[in-house]
Order: sequence, then C-alpha cells, then structure tokens
Amino acid sequence: MDTPLRTFTESPEDPFSVHRAATAVLDARGTVVGWSALAENLLGYRPEDVIGRRALEVLIAPEDREAAVEAVMVCTGAGGWFGVLPVRRADGRTLWMGFRSRLVVRARREDEWFLVGAPADEVIQWETDRSLLDGIFRRCPIGVAVHGPDLDILRVNRAIAQFADAPADALRGARMDEFLVAADARTAERALRGVVETGRPLIFTEQQARLRTDPPGRERIVAVSAFRMQDPAGAVLGVTQIVEDVTDRERARRRLALLNDASERIGTTLDVTRTAEELARVAVPGLADCVAVDLLEPVVLGGEPSPDASGRLYRAALSCVTQEPPPSARRPDGEVVFPPDPPQARCLRERRPVLETDMAAARGRGAGAGPGPGAGGTPETDGPMEEAGGTPEADAHSLMVVPLGARGAVLGVVSLWRAYRPEPFEEDDLTLAAEFASRAAVSIDNARRYTQQRTAALSLQRSLLPADVPDHPAVEVAHRYLPAGGATEVGGDWFDVIPLSGSRVALVVGDVVGHGVPAAATMGRLRTAVHTLAGLDLEPDEVLSQLDDLVGRIAGEQQATGPVTGEQIVGASCLYAVYDPISRRCSLARAGHPPPVVVRPDGRPVLAELPEGPPLGLGGLPFESTEFELPEGSLVALYTDGLVESGRHDVDEGLGLLYEVLSGQERDLDALCAEVTRRVMPEHPTDDVAVLLARTRVLADDRVATWELPAEPTAAQRARRLTADQLAEWGLDDLVFTTELIVSELVTNAYRYASGPVQLRLIRDSSLICEVSDGSTTAPHLRRARSTDEGGRGLFLVAQLTERWGTRYSRDGKTVWTEQPLDGPLLGLRMPVGGGAG
Repeated sequence: MDTPLRTFTESPEDPFSVHRAATAVLDARGTVVGWSALAENLLGYRPEDVIGRRALEVLIAPEDREAAVEAVMVCTGAGGWFGVLPVRRADGRTLWMGFRSRLVVRARREDEWFLVGAPADEVIQWETDRSLLDGIFRRCPIGVAVHGPDLDILRVNRAIAQFADAPADALRGARMDEFLVAADARTAERALRGVVETGRPLIFTEQQARLRTDPPGRERIVAVSAFRMQDPAGAVLGVTQIVEDVTDRERARRRLALLNDASERIGTTLDVTRTAEELARVAVPGLADCVAVDLLEPVVLGGEPSPDASGRLYRAALSCVTQEPPPSARRPDGEVVFPPDPPQARCLRERRPVLETDMAAARGRGAGAGPGPGAGGTPETDGPMEEAGGTPEADAHSLMVVPLGARGAVLGVVSLWRAYRPEPFEEDDLTLAAEFASRAAVSIDNARRYTQQRTAALSLQRSLLPADVPDHPAVEVAHRYLPAGGATEVGGDWFDVIPLSGSRVALVVGDVVGHGVPAAATMGRLRTAVHTLAGLDLEPDEVLSQLDDLVGRIAGEQQATGPVTGEQIVGASCLYAVYDPISRRCSLARAGHPPPVVVRPDGRPVLAELPEGPPLGLGGLPFESTEFELPEGSLVALYTDGLVESGRHDVDEGLGLLYEVLSGQERDLDALCAEVTRRVMPEHPTDDVAVLLARTRVLADDRVATWELPAEPTAAQRARRLTADQLAEWGLDDLVFTTELIVSELVTNAYRYASGPVQLRLIRDSSLICEVSDGSTTAPHLRRARSTDEGGRGLFLVAQLTERWGTRYSRDGKTVWTEQPLDGPLLGLRMPVGGGAG
C-alpha cells in the first residue's frame, strides 16, 4: 500500500525558512560560488556582483573583518557555526545578520560551505522562542503535556514526569489511564477531547488527578489549562495541556472555608454542651476523621476552672465520620479516662497545641491518644478502656490536641484524629484547629458565664417567689410561673396568696417592667412590701398607693446611683384582691394590670369590671377599689399580660382562648392551670407569665357567731358567758378559760376607750378567731407597765395566750382580732417583770 505524501508548511515566523532566509555557497577559499534571489533582495548585491569574489572582501567592512576571521576559524574547526556578524550591504550600510553555516562535501571536488542568513533581530527572537520552548520541557516547574489528536501522549516535560513518577520517555505514546485512577483519567480525557473537537480552550479548570500508585484516600487536585494545536493550514495536530498541582492551595482554600463555616456554626447558643457539639461537628470530615471535646468539670457545671487547669475531664462532644462513632472510655460517673501521660495531659499542662504525625511512634514512646480514634496501646487503668470494645483507635496515624483557652483560663482540650484519610496532619492543620478551638473557647466561656449568671439569677428569683402557696380555707388555688424563653431568663412577674385576719385571704399578681436580676430584685422588694402592707389589713387601694410610693423611691434611687446592669426599672403593675369567705365579698384594685377573669358557678367567664388605675411608679394619681359578691365555687383567674399578649395574637384573641379554657369542664384546678398555660400562652413567649387561679369557698353559718354588746359595765361579763356557751356548743371546752380571758380584756378595753356598741364575733376555722369591733380608731398597743401601775398588763396577757393578734381598720372604726390554735391553749408562757396594754 502506498504511503500518502504529507506536505508540511513552514511556520511564517521561522527566519531561516526557505521563504525568508538568504542563502549563499562559499568554496574552501571563501569565494562566493552561489547566491540566492532572497540574498539579493536582502543585501542588494546581484549574483554577478559577488560570485567569484571572496566574501570577506565584498560582504565584510574592513573594520569588521577581524570578527569575521574569528568566526571562520571556529567554523572550519567545528564543521559549522551559528552566530551574528555585521554585513555590508550594497548601499554601504551595515546589517547585523544571524548565520547558520554547514560544511557540504562534494564528490571529486573540494569542500564547500552552505550559509543561511537572516536579520539578527528576527533570529534572536526566534532563538528566544525556541529557548523558551526548550525551557518549558526541560526546566519549567509547571507540568506541560502534548497529546496527539487521539490523546496519546506525544511529549511531556520534567514536571509531568515527576508528577507521574515515571521517565518522560516512558510516557511517550501512553494514555492517561495508564497512570491515573480510571475515574480521573476519564474526566481529564473528556475535557481534552472537547478542546480538540471545539477548539475552545480550558482555563484553570480544577479536577482530581490521583495516581494509580497513590494509597487509598489520598487526594491530588490539579488546575488544567489546555489549547488545541494546529498548523498554518489549520490541520489539527493535537492538544497541549498545562497542569499545575494545586492540592496545597485547595487545602488552604478548604481550611479558609472551614474557618468561615466555623464562624457561622460555632456559638449559636448559650449552652456549653451545644457549643462543644458544634465545634466537634464543624471539624468533621473537613479537617479530621474524629473529634472529641473534653471539658474540665467546673466548666460543665458553669463554674470557674482552676488556674492550673487541673481536675477531671468530661466528654462534652464526640463526632466521627463513621455512622457509629467509637464508644468513648468513661468511668461510671462520666469522667474521661486517659492512659498515663497522654498528649491531652501535656496540652493542658503546657497550654500549647500538640501534634503527633506518627501515632505508631507515639505509642512506642508510651504516649497514648485517649479514648477517641488514635488511642493506642493498653492503658494502665482499671478497665474502662477495655470495656469500650473494638474501636479503630489502633488505626489512627495522626493526632492533634489543642487547648480550649479563653480570657486567660483553660477550659478543656480538643482532640482530633485521622484514621481513614492517609495524609497526616500538617502544621497548617494545627493552626486551623487552634483557631477553631480559640473561637469555640470564647463561645464556651460565654455559655459558661451565662449558665453561671442564669443559675444565680434563677436561684435569686426562686428565693424571692413563693415556693408554694399555703392551703387556705377561703380558696382553693393553683399557680404557674414561666419565665420568658422557658427558664432561660428571669423576670419580674410574681404572685402571692396571703392569709389575712378573719379567715380572709389576699390574692396578688404583679409584673415589674424588664428582665434579669434588676427586675427580679425589684420584684422581691415589692413582694416583701405587699406582705407587710397586707399584715396591716389595709384596703386594696391603700395597698397600691403605698406600693406606688415605693416604686417611685426605687426609681429615684436608680436615677441617683445608676442601674448596676445598665437596665433601668421604671415601673410595675399589680392587682390586689381580698376575699372574705364569711361575707362572700371580694374587694379588688389594680394598678396598670389586666383585670381578672371571673367564672361563676354557671360556667360563664366574664372580665371583672374595675377601674384600671395607673401603673405603679407614676405617683400622684389615685387608685379605686371595687367590691362584689362571689358565690361559692366561683373561679377567679389572675394573670400577667404575657399570657394573653404575644406576636401570635392580640389581647382580644388571647382573652378568647382564656375564656374557652376556663369555661371547660375541668374541675381539677392544677390541671386547669396547666391547660391555661399550654393553650393560651404563646409557643415562644417574649415576656414572663404568671397565672394564679382561685376557686372560692364559703365559711358555713354555724361556724360563725356574732353578738352586739351594749356599752355598759356588764358587757365583759356577758361576753364571757356568750363565749363559754358557744365554745361548749362547738366542743372546744379546753379553750373556754383562755378565750374568756381574751374576750374579757378586749371588750373591757373597747368599753373604756371607745364609744357606741361593741361587736363580738367568734369564728371557728383552722384556728379559733376572736374579733372585737368598736367605733374608735385608736389602736391598742403593748407597753411596759411599771411595777406601781395597777393596770396595763391585759393586752400583754392577750398576746401571750394567742398565736397571733392584731388590729384592722374600717370606715366605721376598728377591729381587734386574735387567733388561737384549736389543739388547746398556748403553754410555756413567759411572764416578764413588766408589760402591759394600752
């Protein structure tokens, strides 16, 4: 078969091409024996002007002949020469030309020299280009590979040969799948075939280029640029690709991306454990195969770590690339167990990162790696490590341990292992891990401080709020208090159930503006003041007036000294109600607080109508009380505005939900209170919620005895007789003697110091209550009687015989009351030298 004849077109840029170069032939004596037309065009000499004459005399100026002679000597000695010489043109000007000369041997004749010449600047440029091409293939650090149209390798430079770990000549004629992993070879060939077919170049396209000889898991990433080669006639000669190993650069980019990711994912909550888990997850699998975060015991509990970073470590988070992370070695109480002198201990002791790139050598030195992957050897412990079961610890080949340090304190350590990825950790990886740990440590320390402060604030609030409300014969109660965010932030809402004289009870709900410790502290002051004012048996509007003055003084103190935490407490709201189970009357007043919801026995809820009253702290504005009767079994719902106000619904919708729940058939009051908070309260409340439900009771008529006594000297005698008869009817004979003494003293005082009729009332409740009312506003009080005084000791005797006693005022006068336990008279009376009553 005949081989087709291929014609190659010379590059137009070649200065020595047959279309551009001047040629001449010299005999052995240097005489010109041949001259081309291009030589005539370039130098201006016709053939007859130079043929037969010596070239040195015609073409070289006298001043340049010495350099030409040296070139001739080199040429004759070497059999050829390449260089630059000045040539004299026919018009006398000098032209620097580049020459190539070769010896030509003729048969039966003397030797001749063949010269090819071109302008020196073109020759120099051409040789520079050729030198560049030679440098690309011999000295360039960036890989260059030339492929034929069928993608067979025609030529590679030394960088590609080093990358493929094979001699350059051995790769000639090979295909990429002979040294690259099949999947990567297919990707590369597909891209190059697209360049050959379309002519569109590739520019810095990154792709995997893993060698078949690489260990499993190792990555190689290259940036490929490629262009199609074609001759001046447009025929496709192949494709050239320029390959740069960018594995390190890609790893650096990934590290930066991981760092940015860590900034977004670490520290999203103020929870120590959650933050530790975020740190562990963000580093797997981008940096490590397994990450463990171990914190010092005080940090987990929200306390201060020891200055020397000593103490027990607890595993706060563990994250691995495997679906089932290896079990960590712990004692039964949760403590992490390490082998003797592990890298973790050195990291804590020296407060610096530890890098172990060869775990086999580290295990040989006796340095264990802990309970995550990478812990090798048999630890000298009491067994927890053996109980951990089979783990890939022995397969780990590289370990990093970095301290968790923030604000001068070490909180714990982070351990990172590689067991499945073949590349060991590098110094750059250690720097990245230290940056992770530094950012996470600040978040963990913030969470620790928050936990510490929150625990202190919640403890303060729990100590200020009632742990439980007392059982009271006047009402059955249930209550709930829920701080905003579900116990993550304390507030100033409070409630109270306060027993009053005469079997009455005070129901209180209040709300201090703001959150945090200042609001809780202000709430504590107000709650204490309410208890004090309730003990004085003041009317609800009078209680609120006194609270208004107190809030104003608190605000004045804060303005004078400045709030400690930067939060100014400027006001509060309060609802104060007093219920009397004998008269069934309820007296209420409110200061900027939502009115209560009343559900009468018929099951219909209504909003109690009472004057609103200004919020506490404004000062100078009056409060008004409202009184109405409540049938037995009525339900009164007191609450703070956080229950019915939220971003999810407005007040009317919140009240509608509250009506719906309260009108249900649920009789158990605690269950009903739970249902109120579940259905009415927003899912994510932004304000504290306090709820107090009270179901009224009535004291039966047969447990109350009332008499009107005339203001005459025999009033005390009659009171004693009535008292004895009533106690005998109630079966309280043991209390007759002491109660007669109490009644006699109180009635006598009323007869002596008051005017008008006297009312005596006995109430049998959880205690025996004795009340004497008169029209005077002068209060009896204890005083010290002198030894020469004939009287003044009666009220002192009353105080010794009763459990409690006091005075309450009304619009018509006052009532002096006493309470005695039903189990008999008080014993162990101590009689001082002096004491008396007014």
